[in-house]
Amino acid sequence: MYIKSTNSTNSLMKEMLAKGEWPEGECFVYAGYQTAGRGQTGNSWESEADKNLICSILLPPDKDLYFLNIAVGVAILRVIGEDFTIKWPNDIYYGDKKVAGILVENAILGNEVKYSIAGIGLNVNQTIFVSNAPNPISLKQITGKEYDIDALMQKVYAMVQETLNEDVWEEYKNHLYRRDGFWKYEDQNGIFEARIIDVLPTGEIVLCDRNGQNRTYGFKQIKYIL
Repeated sequence: MYIKSTNSTNSLMKEMLAKGEWPEGECFVYAGYQTAGRGQTGNSWESEADKNLICSILLPPDKDLYFLNIAVGVAILRVIGEDFTIKWPNDIYYGDKKVAGILVENAILGNEVKYSIAGIGLNVNQTIFVSNAPNPISLKQITGKEYDIDALMQKVYAMVQETLNEDVWEEYKNHLYRRDGFWKYEDQNGIFEARIIDVLPTGEIVLCDRNGQNRTYGFKQIKYIL
């Protein structure tokens, strides 16, 4: 389902599901423009009208939320190419620049989780970014090509259906941003250097610092120094 403009595709889908207004047989919604796009923990997402893929995909509620995040991330990688990586937990990067973000949420009806919703913001044809986002990049800036948003939506949706039914953990970990070597990170105690050891099924990342000490962090407990 395409809609010209909405505040947030995730919010729209949740509202329509709650009101029983979601069209039968529809599995996703994508928008030409989003007035209040959201990322993880309330971060905003800039998107020029009709230039990017802004969508939400309806997912079954019978899988772990973190698995859904990595399954969607791997799906996007498969669609856009091997030159991209996944910055833990689920941003899609090209070099040190961000090309996509993912936000997976549960849709609760009454006291029961009825659906999960994967919100995706993928920079596609936009070439000028004016927000204070530190490092955006688009597919067009990378390849010089103009992309068909409708066709890209169909490819992403089809690939998500594949990865939902596969064991994608190793593929996810093999494509982690900065997965090799020591890099700078910052936690509540300051900046240190470490290398990635693992990502746990709980979604936590395990780092090994220069002293050989393993450190485990949940989301927002650690910051990459770019």
